[in-house]
Amino acid sequence: MSPAYVIVDMQISNLEQYKQYMADAPASVKAAGGEYVVRGGRFEALEGEWQPSRMAMLKFPSYEAAKAWYDSEMYQAARRKRLGTTEFFNMVLVEGVAAPV
Repeated sequence: MSPAYVIVDMQISNLEQYKQYMADAPASVKAAGGEYVVRGGRFEALEGEWQPSRMAMLKFPSYEAAKAWYDSEMYQAARRKRLGTTEFFNMVLVEGVAAPV
C-alpha cells in the first residue's frame, strides 16, 4: 500500500483565531494515523513562478486513510475554527510512491 500526502499552501490573516485550528488539527491527524512532515518552516522556490506563503505537508498510511481523516467529524470541527482566518487555504491530496521491497 502506498502512503498518501496532503499538501497545503495557505496565507494566514488572523493568527490569533487560526491558533485555535492549530491546537485541534494535530489530534485529528494523529487519530487518523497521519503525521506532519512539514508545518511552516523555511522554504524557497527552486523553479517556476509558484511563491507559496506557508506550507504544510501531512503523511498518511494510504489515500483512503487521508480521505477518512479529511471527512472525519474531528477534522471538520477543527476546520470550522479555521473559517475566516486565511486569505486562502489550498489543499491537495496525492498518492505517494510505494516503497521498494
